[in-house]
Amino acid sequence: MRFYHATRFLFPRRYELRLLLVCFLAVHVPLITVLMFEAVTMHWDLTILGVLLVATLAGTALGLSAIHALLTPVTRAIDLLEAVHAGRRVLDVPVGGQDLVGRLYLGVARAANENAARMERLVDAAERDPLTGLRNRRGFLDSAETLLDGATEAVLAIIDIDHFKQINDRFGHAEGDRVLEQFARHLENGIRRTDLAARWGGEEFIVLFVGASIAEAQAVLERLRTGLARDCVMPDPAWELTFSGGVARLAGFAGLGEATHQADAAMYAAKQAGRNRLQIAS
Repeated sequence: MRFYHATRFLFPRRYELRLLLVCFLAVHVPLITVLMFEAVTMHWDLTILGVLLVATLAGTALGLSAIHALLTPVTRAIDLLEAVHAGRRVLDVPVGGQDLVGRLYLGVARAANENAARMERLVDAAERDPLTGLRNRRGFLDSAETLLDGATEAVLAIIDIDHFKQINDRFGHAEGDRVLEQFARHLENGIRRTDLAARWGGEEFIVLFVGASIAEAQAVLERLRTGLARDCVMPDPAWELTFSGGVARLAGFAGLGEATHQADAAMYAAKQAGRNRLQIAS
C-alpha cells in the first residue's frame, strides 16, 4: 500500500490513469538510458536511436492497450460492488480464473448474493404477520401493487371473524391466537394460487382475487365460509366459528383505497344483517 499512497498525487480520482502512467514511464527506461549514455560518451548513433524510439513507442502503445484491457474486469467488479450496496442479486457473474481477478469476482458475487438474500429475508419478515404467517397490511399493499399491474379485472374482500372478542374472553387469548392461526391456514388453502390473502388487522383479513369476477370471488368465499367449521376446531364443539365478509370490485391499484372502503362497509352491513354471510358492495 505504500507505493499506492505515495503515487496518489498522480490522477487522484483515476487509478487506471495512474497505472498507465507508471507503465508509460517504465517502458521508456531503455530509451532514456541510451540517451543518457550517448550524451555522456558524446557518441550519437542516430540509427540506433531511431530504431529504439520506434520500438519504444510501439511497445508503449501495445502495453497501454493491453493494460487498459486488463483493467476492464476491475471496472466490472466495481459494478458488482454497486449491486452489493443496492442489495441486488448478481446473476451474470463473469467467469474468472484462479488469479486475482477471478478471486475478486467470486468474492464480490458471493457478497452481493448473501447481502441480497439477507435483505430479502428482512423485507419478508417486515411484511409478514408473525402469528399467522400471512402478509401484513404493508406486505399486502406492496404485493397488490405488483399483482394489479396490467390486471383488467379484480375483486377485493374483507373478512372478519364473528364474535372474536367473545372467543378471547371465554377461552383466553392463547386460544384466540390458535383460532387466528387455523383461520389463516384455512383461508390460504382455500383461495386460488393467483389470489393474495393477508391479515389486515386484529381478526380482520383481506383477500385480493386477481382476474376474477364478483361471482367467482363469491363462490370461493362461500366455500371458505361453509367449510370453516370443518377446518377450524374450537375448544367447545358447540361453538360455531363463522365469519362475515364484504366484497367489492376493484379497478387497478389506483382504486384500491376506494374498494377497501366499499368492502369494509359491506362487511359491517353483513354483520348488522346477522353475521355469517357475505355482502356485495353496491
